[in-house]
Amino acid sequence: MNIFIIIIVVVAIILVSIRQINQYQRGVMLTMGKFSGIKDPGWRLVFPVFQSMQKVDMRTLVVDVPPQDTITKDNVTVTVNAVIYYHVFEAAKAILEVQSYHYAVSQLSQTTMRNVVGAVSLDELLSNRDQISDHIQTIVDKASDPWGIKVTSVELKDIQLPQNMQRTIAKQAEAEREKRAVIINSEGELAASENLAKAAAMLSQTPGALHLRTLQSINDMSSDQSNTIVYLVPVEALKAFEGFSKKVS
Repeated sequence: MNIFIIIIVVVAIILVSIRQINQYQRGVMLTMGKFSGIKDPGWRLVFPVFQSMQKVDMRTLVVDVPPQDTITKDNVTVTVNAVIYYHVFEAAKAILEVQSYHYAVSQLSQTTMRNVVGAVSLDELLSNRDQISDHIQTIVDKASDPWGIKVTSVELKDIQLPQNMQRTIAKQAEAEREKRAVIINSEGELAASENLAKAAAMLSQTPGALHLRTLQSINDMSSDQSNTIVYLVPVEALKAFEGFSKKVS
């Protein structure tokens, strides 16, 4: 009878001591308060009172950095938020070297993002988002390396500007478009003037060409009889008539 009771007690202790570690986890074992090893996935025995085990998720984790109000280098207030992807590559350090590695990464990401954004101007922030994201990733990855954490990616999700700054940027973009339109228009006028100059030179070198062009213009205008047209005959046309009259006589 005593043996049966002992067997029941031993089985109960074993059942209570069984811990399951999933495939994507690792177990950090502490025996009498001291680190005693890493447990791989499967069923493991953790005896109460003497031992304890903390599970560490080895998958890629996501930190959603909340919106941060930051002043850029040129004194513009912007609201920036980001998302950070990381994973634990050494479970023992993630438990032994930092109190809460997920919270620590979140806080480190917030302060780093504010510092990096505050060191650049607004134009640099808007045009070089990829470079700024890489810079934040490098800083956070280096700082979290002693915790056994690898930061794989940092992405700036959104950059919000004050309403007055949005209107200013819109005006700047509109002025830039108007500038391009004026330049294109002036280039077209330059090309047209060059072609007109070439055409005028060709007409002046060919006898009677200007007269034919005049007659063509008169023919074009005569198609609409509702208008009264006052037409000035150029001197060159009269010269053409003079040369024609000499040949007839």
